[in-house]
Amino acid sequence: MSEQQSIGIIGVGLMGHGIASNIVKHGHSLTILNHSGNQPVDILLSQGAKLVDSVAELAKSTQVIILCVTGSPQVESIFYQEDGLLANLREGSIVIDCSTAIPTSTVKLAKAVQAKKAFFIDAPMTRTPKEAAEGRLNLIVGGDEEIFLRVKPLLNCFAENIVYAGKVGTGHRLKLIHNFVSLGFTAVLSEAVAAARKADIDANVLIDILDAGGGQGVVLNRMKPYIQSNDDSSFRFALSNAYKDLYILYGDGY
Repeated sequence: MSEQQSIGIIGVGLMGHGIASNIVKHGHSLTILNHSGNQPVDILLSQGAKLVDSVAELAKSTQVIILCVTGSPQVESIFYQEDGLLANLREGSIVIDCSTAIPTSTVKLAKAVQAKKAFFIDAPMTRTPKEAAEGRLNLIVGGDEEIFLRVKPLLNCFAENIVYAGKVGTGHRLKLIHNFVSLGFTAVLSEAVAAARKADIDANVLIDILDAGGGQGVVLNRMKPYIQSNDDSSFRFALSNAYKDLYILYGDGY
C-alpha cells in the first residue's frame, strides 16, 4: 500500500486530527466524517480533504477506514447504527481501529467485517496529541499479518514505532496492559509530588533527584511541566480515561 490510497477517518479529535494531517501530508486522498467532536478541520479541507455527513457515504467512497474514537461503545455505534459502517463496507476494504477498545468486542466486530469480505485490524495508540501532530505515534497492531503488512506504509505516515502484536484483539489487549503500567507509574509519581509539597521541597529539586536516580523515564519527562508549574489545566488525560481503561482490563471484556 505504498501508492496513494483513498482513506476515510472517523474521529478527528485531539489524536485523530494529527493522524489526518499526516495522512494528507503524505499525499493520500482523505475523507473525514463530519462530527461535533472533531477539532477544526479547515486546514485539512484546504489541503484537499473531503468532508461527508454520513458513515455510509464515507464507507462507500474509501478503501481504508480509520476509527479514532473513545472506545467500544462508539465503535459499535459506528458499525451497527442504521445505514452504518457494517452495512456499507466495500468488499476488500480495510478497517483500522485506533481506539482503546474492549478486546472481546474487537474480535466480534472483526468476524462481522470478515463476513462482509473485508478486513479488520486493531491498532491502538500510545503517546499524546503532540506526537500525533508530529507523526510520531506508537501503534500496537493486532490482526492478520498479511493485512498488517499491506497497510504498514500508511501507518508509517503517522506513527514512529509500530509493533505487530499477533491475532486480532491482541493490539487492544496489549494497549490495556501498557496503560496499566503507565498509569501505575503516574500514580506513584503523583504521590511523590504530593509528599514533596507537604515537606516543602522545591519541585525542581525533586525532579533533579528523580531524574538522576530511579525515577528517570518517560512518565517523569511527560509530567515535568505540570509539576514545575503546579498547573495541570493543559494536561489532556483525565481520570475518567484512566478509569475506563482499568475497568476494561479487569472486566469481562478483556
